[in-house]
Amino acid sequence: MSEVTDLTVIEIKPDQAPMLYSAGGLNSFLEQIRELAKEVPDVTTKQGRDRIGSLARMVGSSKTAIEKPGREYLKRLKEEVKPAEDELRLFTRECDAIRDAILKPRDEWEVEQERIKAEEAMNTLHTEALVMNENIDLQRAIQFESDHEMALLMNKDIDRQRADEAAEVERQRIAHEEELKRQAAEQAKREVEEKAERERAEAAHREAALKAQAEQAERDRISAELKAEADKKAAAEKAEREKQEAIAAEQRKAQEEADLIKREAEAKESARLAEEKRIADETAKREADVKHRKAVGTDIVNALTANTSLTREQAIEVLTALKDGLVPRTKIHY
Repeated sequence: MSEVTDLTVIEIKPDQAPMLYSAGGLNSFLEQIRELAKEVPDVTTKQGRDRIGSLARMVGSSKTAIEKPGREYLKRLKEEVKPAEDELRLFTRECDAIRDAILKPRDEWEVEQERIKAEEAMNTLHTEALVMNENIDLQRAIQFESDHEMALLMNKDIDRQRADEAAEVERQRIAHEEELKRQAAEQAKREVEEKAERERAEAAHREAALKAQAEQAERDRISAELKAEADKKAAAEKAEREKQEAIAAEQRKAQEEADLIKREAEAKESARLAEEKRIADETAKREADVKHRKAVGTDIVNALTANTSLTREQAIEVLTALKDGLVPRTKIHY
């Protein structure tokens, strides 16, 4: 089982919402969750099965921790745009009412014209039916005259049959006329309804288009605000970064100048100490030489006083003459 660090507690503050709940804003959280999901507990053990449940709960808790403030943020956005939606809805409704009031005289006139056309069509059909009936009556009269003598010979059953046939013809004529009237009325009604339906569909389409435009405008506004906030934040971060870089550069420059001054001071101090050492060495060397020369002079003076009849003062005079090179072919070796 691979070891994976548990998810840290996710807490999203309101001022973080515009940046996080935008394109790619939650990618870092998803990467954490995906990384957590790579752990493969041993399902054959109770510890492994418990770990699987714990991982699932952590993912669910993370989802809730991110989704809940996101929903609240969306709710705030919707509340912000609601006045604009209400105002647009009121505006479009009033415009539709004004438009319908403008169109009403024309629509009523067109409906009246359709009614007149339907009435004329019905009158035409009625006239045609009357002509048809007159032709039928004429033919029936001719037939009646021609068959009059034969009809006198027929019995009452035949008369009754003919009466039934005549009644049937009349019924069919009336039914045909009523059907023509019904079809004409239905056609007129259908045309009026189709026209009204087209106008309603057009109005709905226009309202939907206006609503879509308003929603798109609002999305564009929100996107622009989010981008402006992101740009502002990026600019502030850049300015802060440049400020820190400038401060760091000044600090480096000051440190370099301080180091240079320190090196120069150390160099001067080293030179001063070297010079003091040189002077001290030379002084010590001179003092040692003087001491050595005194010792040599003392040995010479002691030797002169011990090996000659010269007094100490005379021996010192001889030493001085030797030092000053006044005695030829003689030299003191120090």
